[in-house]
Amino acid sequence: MAQPQALADYLENHADIPANLGDVVLAMCEVGKSMARMISRGALEGAMGAAVGDNTDGDVQKALDVIADEMFFAALLPTDVKWYASEEREDVIACNPNGSLALATDPLDGSSNIDVNVSIGTIFSIYDAKPDANESFLRPGTEQVAAGYIIYGPQTGLMVTFGNGTLSFILDPDLGEFVLLNGAVKVPETSNEFSINASNYRHWSKPVRAYIDDCLAGETGPRGKNFNMRWVASLVAEAHRIITRGGIFLYPRDARKGYENGRLRMLYECAPIAMLVEQAGGLATDGSDRLLEQRVKTLHGRTPLIFGTPDKVGRVATYHDLPENETSALFRERGLFRD
Repeated sequence: MAQPQALADYLENHADIPANLGDVVLAMCEVGKSMARMISRGALEGAMGAAVGDNTDGDVQKALDVIADEMFFAALLPTDVKWYASEEREDVIACNPNGSLALATDPLDGSSNIDVNVSIGTIFSIYDAKPDANESFLRPGTEQVAAGYIIYGPQTGLMVTFGNGTLSFILDPDLGEFVLLNGAVKVPETSNEFSINASNYRHWSKPVRAYIDDCLAGETGPRGKNFNMRWVASLVAEAHRIITRGGIFLYPRDARKGYENGRLRMLYECAPIAMLVEQAGGLATDGSDRLLEQRVKTLHGRTPLIFGTPDKVGRVATYHDLPENETSALFRERGLFRD
């Protein structure tokens, strides 16, 4: 059996990946190793899931949210990162004044799941830095130069892209290194799974309801086949499942106050996940339009997010173009959409 290729060796042997980008990803992964150990120890590390305050958007901060943010920032100080933006901080902060990169991160995605032993993760996005801190991030997602996530679960994994395909690595506990699993990850073209928080059904728009209604109708409905629903409430876990075995994830805008533009943050969550998915052959939209072409307007601005297998994501966009009478919950003749 061939010796697995360590992340550091992979980066060194691929001249198309700039050294400064590789160094940043390695720094993120070193913290990821420490995070994985802490998370695996659970309550032995203390009350990591305890609420310690609210972040800038009023979301509850867990103890491990704050710890992770501080650890990643410290690890990036010796790298080429000039500006550091975190979901846990109100403003961009300076990192290396001589750096040429800007990094945005959700240091601990899915932190509400810490105490129930469900997979959580770290999401990050990298841009070329501009002289102005905010302008380094308030730009279209197409300008990302790299993006990735680390998932802490039964295995600790890294999914990363440098703009030329999506790569998958796994932390080998014996070697203490991330090693290459797949150098050309592809979202499977077929899947009967969809992921959405169905408890919000009454708040969704008619096109989203119609799409889900048709999935739930199974073999006798317009889609002509049965579907399974999944919902983990951890974006990294949802993304990892869909990139691994296909399907569609939906977090649409809805009628609740504060959810008019969805709930996930464009900069820290949606843009990097969208880049990873697209580089793996998938599709990511806000329900109608390509997500990566949109420009984030504020550091903590939110957006609807729908991603996954291209035909499923494209179908949701088509539902938004239907006449209103055809998106009624009682309309059952959408033959155009039969698989």
